[in-house]
Amino acid sequence: MATRFRKSRRQRGTRYCGWGQIGQHRQSGSRGGVGAAGKHKHYWIRTVIQEPNHFGHDSFYSSGRPHVSKWLNVRDVDGLMEHHGVIRENDTMPSLDLSSLGYDKLLGGGKIRGRVTLHIGKVSGTAKQKVEAAGGEVLAWHEHNTE
Repeated sequence: MATRFRKSRRQRGTRYCGWGQIGQHRQSGSRGGVGAAGKHKHYWIRTVIQEPNHFGHDSFYSSGRPHVSKWLNVRDVDGLMEHHGVIRENDTMPSLDLSSLGYDKLLGGGKIRGRVTLHIGKVSGTAKQKVEAAGGEVLAWHEHNTE
């Protein structure tokens, strides 16, 4: 095709050269998106060359790690004892099953006032120390040190 018949030559002298009155071919759509847009689509070759490890996850951390979704501090145990505490006939120490209330882990924030037996899946080291210092006990499946 001769150069004189090309679109760019035909549009010389017109005000917007085919890109419209408002946008003028300057927004992010003209450059393929903003930021990391298109790394898995139209900028794939660039991603493979410049950032080969961009997608995926670190194999050191498994995707099925145990996740603590609901936790409780020691300061909140007294409030739960008023509503959910159970005193058995033979024991003088009240008992509270935090696992049945939906809590996964007991943390050591705050202070506890009275003696209590707590049942929970996980407990931090400071939480266990504070409960035992108050005369209570913690029955946990897993114990963690958070010091």
